[in-house]
Amino acid sequence: MTEYSDEYWMQLAYEQAELAAQQGEIPVGAVLVSENRVIGAGYNAPITLLDPTAHAEIQAIRAACSSLENYRLPEDTTLYVTLEPCTMCVGALVHARIKHVVFGTPEPKAGSLVSARQLLQQGYYNHRFTFQNGCLQEKCAQQLSHFFKQRREQKRQEKLQKTSLND
Repeated sequence: MTEYSDEYWMQLAYEQAELAAQQGEIPVGAVLVSENRVIGAGYNAPITLLDPTAHAEIQAIRAACSSLENYRLPEDTTLYVTLEPCTMCVGALVHARIKHVVFGTPEPKAGSLVSARQLLQQGYYNHRFTFQNGCLQEKCAQQLSHFFKQRREQKRQEKLQKTSLND
């Protein structure tokens, strides 16, 4: 059986993030891998689902747990996610018993592995997972930057339209 690279799996997560962007959601995507196969995938959908917990990581965990019919994931499970997980997602990863996390780009304001908070270094979790960052970092960061640039431009255009209607 072919062993796939981290870049291969991250590309799948990137494609999930594209699905989020197409729905107007912040483009973050995730895939869970066990025994060299995807067991769950998801993308950001809090706006679409009217659910503040519908982050890509949570969506992927829900999909995997549902298909495996277990609230805990296999011991060898790796999560590939395009953006550094937040506090909520780190907690979910601990509870799901993820073994390893690979993320694309850090999240300076809300990242909870290497950025704003380094939660696993606090020592109070009953489960710890390993992690690495920087896989397809430039591509993942560009995807987010492009999305927010488009969103700012859209808001600017809406403001200009509103202003011209009031004149």
